Amino acid sequence: GKKLGYTFNNRNFHNVSLGQGQEVVAEQALDLAAKEGHWVILQNIHLVAKWLSSLEKKLEQHSEGSHQNFRVFISAEPAPSPDSHVIPQGILENSIKITSEAPTGMHANLHKALDNFSQDTLEMCTRENEFKSILFALCYFHAVVAERRKFGPQGWNRPYPFNTGDLTISVNVLYNYLEASSKVPYDDLRYLFGEIMYGGHITDDWDRRLCKTYLEEFIKPEMLEGELLLAPGFPLPGNMDYNGYHQYIDAALPPESSYLYGLHPNAEIGFLTQTSEKLFRILLEMQPRDTSMGEGGGGTREETVKALLEEMLEKLMDEFNIAELMAKVEERTPYVVVAFQECERMNILTGEIKRSLKELDLGLKGELTMTSDMENLQNALFLDTVPESWIKKAYPSTASLGTWFADLLTHIKELEAWTGDFSLPSAVWLAGFFNPQSFLTAIMQSTARKNEWPLDKMTLQCDVTKKNREDFASPPREGAYVHGLFMEGARWDAQTGIITDARLKELTPAMPVIFIKAIPADKQDTRSVYPCPVYKTRQRGPTYVWTFNLKTRENPSKWVLAGVALLLQT
Repeated sequence: GKKLGYTFNNRNFHNVSLGQGQEVVAEQALDLAAKEGHWVILQNIHLVAKWLSSLEKKLEQHSEGSHQNFRVFISAEPAPSPDSHVIPQGILENSIKITSEAPTGMHANLHKALDNFSQDTLEMCTRENEFKSILFALCYFHAVVAERRKFGPQGWNRPYPFNTGDLTISVNVLYNYLEASSKVPYDDLRYLFGEIMYGGHITDDWDRRLCKTYLEEFIKPEMLEGELLLAPGFPLPGNMDYNGYHQYIDAALPPESSYLYGLHPNAEIGFLTQTSEKLFRILLEMQPRDTSMGEGGGGTREETVKALLEEMLEKLMDEFNIAELMAKVEERTPYVVVAFQECERMNILTGEIKRSLKELDLGLKGELTMTSDMENLQNALFLDTVPESWIKKAYPSTASLGTWFADLLTHIKELEAWTGDFSLPSAVWLAGFFNPQSFLTAIMQSTARKNEWPLDKMTLQCDVTKKNREDFASPPREGAYVHGLFMEGARWDAQTGIITDARLKELTPAMPVIFIKAIPADKQDTRSVYPCPVYKTRQRGPTYVWTFNLKTRENPSKWVLAGVALLLQT
């Protein structure tokens, strides 16, 4: 590069922070700098969106005939969404763009966390050993919670804006608490970090449990006895100086992998697969939608949609006749009520499917004017995605349209069999419900009625059997056998009857049939169990259904960090 031999002083260097009416000052600085060959820095231009077109004109005006040393540097915060970009295209096209990306990977994140401090920080506390150990553990914790986002819903149910302020304030709190007490108040510190500093961002109970578990693993009395592993192969370092800690990270931190977060390598495979599927879906959606694409291509899109539409209409059965079904029921048990609710929801969904398909059919024949809703439906059918108007009346699903529709038909068959004589199926397909919670609640209600127990003092016990659905000929006397669940983050060992490590590339192994029955809450065995959340889909978060206690020989915290959950569909 060419050295400009430029020395900065207050006269040849103009730094303008925009906002609060600084636009005139900026324009004067630009005019002077262009003439004299000075440098101008304009900070936070995103705050003055209305002035940016004037700035664009001003820069264009000075692009010719100005001094050869004249330079302009512009800074702006990134826009929160694509539609809120305010910087004019002309400015972007004529400038060299530099972005400050957040670091990726544990290595960069851990160094960056430590960069918030200095040798002076390490020396400020009279309880040097304890302060340094907990500070380093906090840096690791900060890096883990920030970077775990990349694993999608298996990392965190919802993404959170953890920031360096959370870390620096936590270290201030740590300093104050250590100076004020003779013993290290581990419980208080974990509570402050996990429930207030970092926990203040967290809105999901399962994410709160995850945050709390990390802190229980990283900040505990064993950390001062030299026995604490922050990750497999990465012990908490002893007492070092500031540069020593940076060197320790370079020398001792294992290469980037899911293990550094307590996750199984499958989490990375799953996340990368979903990311690439999303990319291909976007590429597919960007294909031209013109149906009259020359010879050979003409009409193919419409023909594909028409064939699919006819096939779907042909396969859909008549709606459930609720009045007729009610007439043949002697007693409205909790299970019968659930069956009716499901039939009603199914009628609403199939009614919408039939209505929209018939309307589109008339549109394609030219008998109706095509509306935007009809076009959206046509595009969804062509791209093999579930149409928006159907999703609103259906149950959460991440499946493609083909799989979703096949599931819907299975769903209808199961309901038909159940409402045939209203006796519970030998094994119930839990994913086949619009509202699985209502069925699980019905198990408790029917047991409570039978034994005259109060409903609010009951809970569900789940025993994982060693059998599959074909092995059951009749339902149990109490409770229900449920099938069709999958485990993510680990697998179930049917022989030993416990959770165990997943096999590589088996992302969501199927569970055997689970026997679910209602018991009084005080009879529940909570020892050696992992309270496992059940979700409808891999999106997790709002698709939460219930919590099943699953047996484990290992510490349940292992499965919390691994993001282990049961799913009703993969």
